[in-house]
Amino acid sequence: MEVTTKPARAASPGDDRKARRWAWVVVLVACLLGGLSAVASQGVTGRLSQGGWTLESAESSRAETTLATRFGVVGPQLIVRADAPGPLDARRTAAAGREVCRRLEVDPRVDQVTCAWPARDPELRSTDGRSAVVLVHLRGDEQTVRTAARDVQARFPERVGPLRVSMSGKALVLSETERLSERSLHQAELMAVPLVLLILLWVLGSLPAALLPVAVGALAAGFSMVFLGLLAEHVTVSAFALNITTILGFGLAVDYCLLLMRRHREETASGRRPRAALTVMLRTSGRAVVYSAATLTACLCSMLLFPQPLLKSVAYGGIAVVCASAAASLTVLPALLLLLGRHIDRFDVFARLRRPVPDVTRGGWFRLAQRTMRHPIAATTGLLAVLLLLAAPVTDVRLGMYDERILPPSTRLARITTKLRADFDSTVMDRAQVVLTRFGTGPRANSALDAYAERLSRVPDVRRVDAATGTYREGRRTAAPGRAAAAYTGSGGTWLAVVPERELNPSSPEGSDQARALRAVPTPAPALVGGPGAALADLEDALTARLPFALGIICAATLLLLTLFSRSVLIPLKALLLNVLTLGAASGVVVLVFQDGHFLSLLGDASATGVTDVVVPSLMFCLAFGLSMDYEVFLLSRIVEEHRRGHPTSMAVALGLQHTGRLFTSAALVFVTVAVSLALSSLLLLKVFGVGLALAVLLDCTVVRALLVPALMKLFGDANWWFPAPPGWVRARPRPRALPEPTEELQPTSPTGR
Repeated sequence: MEVTTKPARAASPGDDRKARRWAWVVVLVACLLGGLSAVASQGVTGRLSQGGWTLESAESSRAETTLATRFGVVGPQLIVRADAPGPLDARRTAAAGREVCRRLEVDPRVDQVTCAWPARDPELRSTDGRSAVVLVHLRGDEQTVRTAARDVQARFPERVGPLRVSMSGKALVLSETERLSERSLHQAELMAVPLVLLILLWVLGSLPAALLPVAVGALAAGFSMVFLGLLAEHVTVSAFALNITTILGFGLAVDYCLLLMRRHREETASGRRPRAALTVMLRTSGRAVVYSAATLTACLCSMLLFPQPLLKSVAYGGIAVVCASAAASLTVLPALLLLLGRHIDRFDVFARLRRPVPDVTRGGWFRLAQRTMRHPIAATTGLLAVLLLLAAPVTDVRLGMYDERILPPSTRLARITTKLRADFDSTVMDRAQVVLTRFGTGPRANSALDAYAERLSRVPDVRRVDAATGTYREGRRTAAPGRAAAAYTGSGGTWLAVVPERELNPSSPEGSDQARALRAVPTPAPALVGGPGAALADLEDALTARLPFALGIICAATLLLLTLFSRSVLIPLKALLLNVLTLGAASGVVVLVFQDGHFLSLLGDASATGVTDVVVPSLMFCLAFGLSMDYEVFLLSRIVEEHRRGHPTSMAVALGLQHTGRLFTSAALVFVTVAVSLALSSLLLLKVFGVGLALAVLLDCTVVRALLVPALMKLFGDANWWFPAPPGWVRARPRPRALPEPTEELQPTSPTGR
């Protein structure tokens, strides 16, 4: 089949003027949108939620709601601790304790106060009898409660008579998390932007060229902040989504700009006019940007299947910022390149230090690919062994929840909360609640409740069960109902408090196992089990139920897009498997560091939690998988292009790596810099994501793209390009060039510049 092409029409001066006018319009619109984003993003963090971890429809949430509406039992949002120099019931101490409670009760923002005076409730007193807690429930929504808790803590005196007063609780933890999250975002910006600019100066050479990706990245990051702020007016948006998506958008925009500008520089160096160079850039590298953004968007869309507001908000923000990064890179960047013209290469501060490569055969990436492809079996075996070794700790992962341990352990609030858990009965914060709805009264009901409480007390790691019929331990009633028994009954039902053993952490795998064991106990009436362990179990069940569908979407979308991009069946399968291995290796290191505590001291103020937060695997997999595929597209785009020009597989791989090796490693270095700024955050969750994403990107651009991909493509040979064509479909290919195979020394026919 003979293919004829129409000669391209030469660009006229009128066309150039028209293109420059459109470029000015694009730049002015971008500046206007950037200014509006800067104004609209003010105060966004105050509208975001520090929650979003649990589900309103989960059994644990329904149990909490039922306790509040039917029984008037609400969880404390603020815990006031009072330490006395002597016995709590001494005259001056008791009077001071009542004064603490009075000051809290007269505050109009306080809805309910549970006081340790004059009642001598052992649940509200420490084991040594010298400390007590006052449980406070505040009015209003999450933001109102956080603000009220901060204000109460700031205004309340540290001493009331002989009592030394300190405060903790969920509201203060959320408030401190909000403060540290906002501070971490500013620190990341201050640290990342100068370092990224320095990297871009070295990679791109000139100051104007280095500033362009930073400007596009700032535009994309600003758009993500505004989008999340608007979204927060309608749905719950986690504050962590702002940190993650802002960093993601900035890194992606810089990566896309690097890919486009590298191709633009190659085309202008070959003698093309600026407008023609932009056309080739958009047709080749622009196509890679579109496929990369589409793949990452598909990965983020899979997170919408999960019901947790945290994951949904990261997905919404991530999708928006990926689209913004790609759109800005494909519109604003070409407009700026056209307007700057030859001035883009002025002020090259590293010109004397950089040595141009006159021929690809002398390039370091070309020679690296050559050496790897000489021994593909040994290289593949050794590198796969390294990745599997790094992934080994994943088999010991313990899924849980970070709760207040998300804060730096050296902060005053973290120290107070840790000491509170050590000194007080776990009933204060960690007990489980079992609500029996539609439960009657009378002797028969009491007998059924008595038998049910005995069965609950036999569940492993249950210290005692408190009910309207008494207190139960190890399968028998040990105390008759006291004065507080009436608190366990309400309109049309009753509830029981299940106190775990002191050693048991409800936010750990053992806690979720205990909640499932409590739910498995036969009940005399419909029952709802709540508490931290039950919330963890509900979260695990929700994630597990939807994880196969999310993974299916990611795999199907990746295979489809890469198949369309490469016209190959084997290359997308290889990319999918290598990405899974990369993520497994990065996840193994995260488990080793943050769960087990190895090398954790290198990351500053953090301590091992013994668990990996249950949302981390899903969130990190979706984000890191998309990023890894980003660099796969960078490399693959040039390999496919060289092969379609007629180069055999080994030559196409070596040329592709030489042309893009410096590109994707520079892009990876930019993203690692941004991720490390996230890892230096004070919040544990942001540390985990920063380290995890940085490791995934580093492994991907070194072990996988630079070494494993050439070795595997050499092993597969021509099978890399097999693609089942429909009957009668003829794919036109250019005439192959007569080039030697890389058995000795690869000698391409055309040299490349810098």
